[in-house]
Amino acid sequence: MRDVNASANETGVQRLFASEKIKIRLYPRLSLTSKRALDVTISVVALLVLAPLILMTSIILLLIQGRPIFIAHSRIGRGGGMFPCLKFRTMVNNNEVLLEKYLAANPAERAEWAATRKLKNDPRVTPFGAFLRKSSIDEIPQLINVVLGHMSMVGPRPIVPSETVYYGQNYADYIRVRPGLTGLWQVSGRSDADYVKRVQLDSLYVANRSLVGDLVIMVKTIPAVLNARGSY
Repeated sequence: MRDVNASANETGVQRLFASEKIKIRLYPRLSLTSKRALDVTISVVALLVLAPLILMTSIILLLIQGRPIFIAHSRIGRGGGMFPCLKFRTMVNNNEVLLEKYLAANPAERAEWAATRKLKNDPRVTPFGAFLRKSSIDEIPQLINVVLGHMSMVGPRPIVPSETVYYGQNYADYIRVRPGLTGLWQVSGRSDADYVKRVQLDSLYVANRSLVGDLVIMVKTIPAVLNARGSY
């Protein structure tokens, strides 16, 4: 990634986030050791606190959807290696076949899928799964990924191999760090952000990451999740 001075970076940050009124400041370079210590501490505490919710959600899913309760979708991690990204299952089984049939019959939705890799009215998502997605409860198992070192609390959005085409030369930025449970995309509209902006957000985070900046993003994630902004 090209080296740029701090003032140029700050100008780019302010310009990019002006429409969202998100104020990002630049801080000293993030210590990888400090970041990892923060990740482990917060994720372990969060898992302990959320254990009753995890158990209750697992039981409900088992009763109304059956197995599996969790899915482990392959995502690209730091250095370009693959890791199993954990989530509560929110879709019907054999959902890829259903998706292809749905997109073939609905050109407008195919265009939406091509632009964002998301569907606001995804036929694969179960009613309870829709609730889990809206509340972001489906992503709680990723705290285990953080503990195991697959992910960080804050970082780029985890992507699948087919998404690398959208990153181009910025892919080198993406694989420099661990993908995050939350990140700039989470506090900037989430699924409402198009791919160009997502790539900008990921590269911007890598260029300006800091321990204090991570804490700011985590704090900003709370109202974003509570408001269910851009989640589907």
